[in-house]
Amino acid sequence: MDSTLARRMLAASTEITKAALAEEDPGAVLPLVVRRAAALAEADLGLVMVRDEQDNLTVEASHVGPHAPEPLTDPVGSVLSPHSAASQVAHGGVPVVVDDLIDDPMTAPYVPWALRVYGPFAVAPFGTHERRLGALAVYRRRGAEPFTRVTVDLLTSLAAQAGLALVLAEGSTARQRIAVYQERERIARDLHDVIVQRLYAAGVQLNVLDRRIADDLDPSDAKRLTEITDQIDQTIAEVRATVRTLTSSDPEQSARAPDLAESLRGEVRIAGELLGKPPELELSGDLDEVPVAVADHARAALREALSNVVRHSGARNVLVRVRRTYDGLLLQVTDDGCGIPRDVTRRGLRNMAERATAAGGSCTIDSSPDSGSTVTWQVPLAAS
Repeated sequence: MDSTLARRMLAASTEITKAALAEEDPGAVLPLVVRRAAALAEADLGLVMVRDEQDNLTVEASHVGPHAPEPLTDPVGSVLSPHSAASQVAHGGVPVVVDDLIDDPMTAPYVPWALRVYGPFAVAPFGTHERRLGALAVYRRRGAEPFTRVTVDLLTSLAAQAGLALVLAEGSTARQRIAVYQERERIARDLHDVIVQRLYAAGVQLNVLDRRIADDLDPSDAKRLTEITDQIDQTIAEVRATVRTLTSSDPEQSARAPDLAESLRGEVRIAGELLGKPPELELSGDLDEVPVAVADHARAALREALSNVVRHSGARNVLVRVRRTYDGLLLQVTDDGCGIPRDVTRRGLRNMAERATAAGGSCTIDSSPDSGSTVTWQVPLAAS
């Protein structure tokens, strides 16, 4: 190999490696790979083909030279025959070169219609020995000079180095993603365990203060205090939504719910710290298979019910029952406090009812100054 070819080869490999390691998606480098391969081989067409999970070989990127005949149709997206030369190279790891695609018996039966305007053909394995990604092929128009052994060696070397760069980049990207997810989990824990609990406690203390000095407050001050409490509630809801987003690898579509029973215990534990005595918790039935959306509604409903107990009831004893039956989920919170005052905001109670309605269920509230309050929240589930 002469020094000029060697320099061009080194420059192409370096450019591809830098691009692969810089891209968030290493696969985005494939167009660059095929451009550089076609330039090095002085080819009219270059194709990079990648194996999928079903072991099919699909054309993922192409490059047509400035003086080349256009393919009859765009080859990108074409799935090659498993008996084609490119598929054999992708699996076997041995490059193939022929003088004419149409005349050579190795390639003639499997040439896609889009590529019948080309003659000389060379294809090399793309990837590493341990991780064969696919194949890198170059073509010249019919009647052009065949590819030399030096050119095929160049193509094989470039395909191997580019494939190695992509494999390394995929590993680097995976490690970076793991690090990001771990940091997101840490931030989410801090938000939930520290920030939310402090906001929750501040809101409760404001409610207690409001009840103690209600008779001494001007109406405007009382209204302002209620607005502040509502703002704290809204902030808590927003922080919790952020926590859910941070702990989901796909925020738009979470595949499965967090452990419902454990998260219900967590809500009860926080309420117990604020009440000075933990509520009694009764769980029955299989909660593991409760759908994600229903589990989210149930957690929010329990949180709202316990918040009302902490803020308004003055209860000494609180009982939380959660029961999964064959066709439904029941959540019930009972306390022996003074009931829900008539003059408190009903936004939280409306939220519980709206969540039940959204899930096709219902929410009822029985409240009395003498016997306390019972919130019953229930939704249907598909029979299991």
